[in-house]
Amino acid sequence: LTFSDKNLHLVDEHVDMAVRIGELRDSSMVASRVGSMRTVVCASPKLLTERREPKSPGPLADMPCVSFEAFAPASSWSFRTKPGKRTIEIPIRPRLIVTTAEAAAAAAIHGVGVTRLLHYQCAGAVRDGQLRIILSKYEHEPLPVHLLHASRGALPSKMRVFLDFASVRLRARLKSL
Repeated sequence: LTFSDKNLHLVDEHVDMAVRIGELRDSSMVASRVGSMRTVVCASPKLLTERREPKSPGPLADMPCVSFEAFAPASSWSFRTKPGKRTIEIPIRPRLIVTTAEAAAAAAIHGVGVTRLLHYQCAGAVRDGQLRIILSKYEHEPLPVHLLHASRGALPSKMRVFLDFASVRLRARLKSL
């Protein structure tokens, strides 16, 4: 079992199966869609009380932020204005730039700033009242989630069993978020 934010080359890295979040590029891989994942903006209730919770994305430009981007920190966050309409870019002022989702969530819980994460990365803290999701009506469409494996002819029994086992559980878990 390997945890990585990087898209590993499954064959070269000797990985039988992967979970990928996001649009898939055309490839020789076989993908089974198991659900979708929101990208959310969240902050501690205390910070939202002290700084006033923004009702639209614009005020984020004046709020402290915790930036977590898998490969490079972002200087702006994009939001959807209305379903099917244009997107807007809001410049952010990172007070802290981190390299893991866990660090971003922990910093946000402690009031360092507003952060943007995949929903599963902050769902526990939201459920426990440590973080609150904001600006949900401005979110982009959820990202697809797939189980992915190399196409090598007939699927080995162990992979077929795992695919059947994991896909049911992942679908249920993703629906529960």
